[in-house]
Amino acid sequence: MKSKKFSLIKVFFILIVSQLLFNVSKVQAAEEIKIIYSIFSRTIKVDSLKMFAEEGYSTKELKRILKATGSPEKEIRSVLNKDFEVPITIASKLVYSEIGNVFLTRLSSIIHPSKADDERTGMLALRSSVIQGIKLGNGKINLIKFFEGYPTKTIILNVNALSKVMNKVESISELLDFFTNSPLDKIKTN
Repeated sequence: MKSKKFSLIKVFFILIVSQLLFNVSKVQAAEEIKIIYSIFSRTIKVDSLKMFAEEGYSTKELKRILKATGSPEKEIRSVLNKDFEVPITIASKLVYSEIGNVFLTRLSSIIHPSKADDERTGMLALRSSVIQGIKLGNGKINLIKFFEGYPTKTIILNVNALSKVMNKVESISELLDFFTNSPLDKIKTN
C-alpha cells in the first residue's frame, strides 16, 4: 500500500515539475510572413494581410509589397479569399498520402518555419497548417486560414523558390485548379 502511495506521489511530482521546467509557450497561429527575395526581405503581419483580404485596407508596408507584385489589388484579394471546401477527413488522407508527402516536401522549400533547416520540419508545419486551417474555416480553407493555422510565429516565404515553380506552371489558378479539383475527386470516391 505504501509503495502505491509513494508511486502516485512520485508521478504527481514528476508531472508538476515537468510543467514548471518544460513549460514552452504554445504558438496558436503565425503572426508574420517574412518574404525573402534574393538578399532582400520584407515582413508582413498576418493580421494586416487578413484586414486587406477582408476589407481592402492595406498598411504602408503591405502597399509597397503589393505594388512590387505588379498584380491588381482586386486579384490578390480574390486569391487570398478564395475558399476551398475540403472535408477534414479527405484533407487528412491527402496530406498523409505519398503524393501529399511529395507535394508538401516540395512546397516546404517555398514556405517553411523561420528556424527550420530541414524539409521534414517544413512538411510537418504545412501539414499542420492545412488541417488546422480547415478546422478554423469549418470545412473550408483559404490562404488566410492557412496562415492562421500555421504552427510557428514566423513563416518564411522564399520568392526565389516560388519563381522556379511558377516558371513550370503558367498561372496560380491553373495550379490551384489542378490540386483542388483533380486529386480530391479521386480521393472522395475511395
